Amino acid sequence: SSCMQTESFGIINGTEAKPHSRPYMVSLQMGGRHMCGGFLVSDQFVMTAAHCYMNRPRFTAVLGAHDVSNSAEGSVSMEVVAYYPHQQFNLRNLDYDIMLLKVNDPFHPVFQWSGPPRTLTDVAGWGGTAAFHPPTNRLMETKITIIDRHSCGQYWRLTTRMVCAHYPGGSCQGDSGGPLVCNNVAAGIVSFGERRCDSTLRPNVYARISGFLPWISYIITRG
Repeated sequence: SSCMQTESFGIINGTEAKPHSRPYMVSLQMGGRHMCGGFLVSDQFVMTAAHCYMNRPRFTAVLGAHDVSNSAEGSVSMEVVAYYPHQQFNLRNLDYDIMLLKVNDPFHPVFQWSGPPRTLTDVAGWGGTAAFHPPTNRLMETKITIIDRHSCGQYWRLTTRMVCAHYPGGSCQGDSGGPLVCNNVAAGIVSFGERRCDSTLRPNVYARISGFLPWISYIITRG
């Protein structure tokens, strides 16, 4: 639980990521605007947060982007053809905050892998770099520390499907759905935190991926 890692979102106390150093990162966009983060878990499925689907958006999944404002950098855009928010997602306490998206074409022209990527060393995202700031165009990253459930439970009402991480960095609006990476494995999905995301008072909360493995494999094999 003392894992230090980089978090993938629109980041607080972050630095710009090395361009294209995170080929698993996906920008979920509507009308060319970044709305949520996500990451590849197979050549046709993107994992993200269920709360990103609250207003039933029609997403385009953009892979291989660094600067999401630059259409000339060779990123690949795919239409999302099927949305699988977890059927037990609870909007009130954000329990079961996980969703899989199926794209219309396999993403293999860019690169191929299956299962948890071994190259994940950190996380990154395009969310705001301070509270109430618009999303950043360029992928940012930061370090965060996993904290124990008891400490985190003093700030948030947690379920067993949640994991917490704290400063020096943190996620922000627009980072939702990106991965929390621990020991080179995606361990969580950016779920919720302080509305003032540059406040250091409360930890960020993530959906705990290990709590959903049977559901994930069911959706991916069925799809």
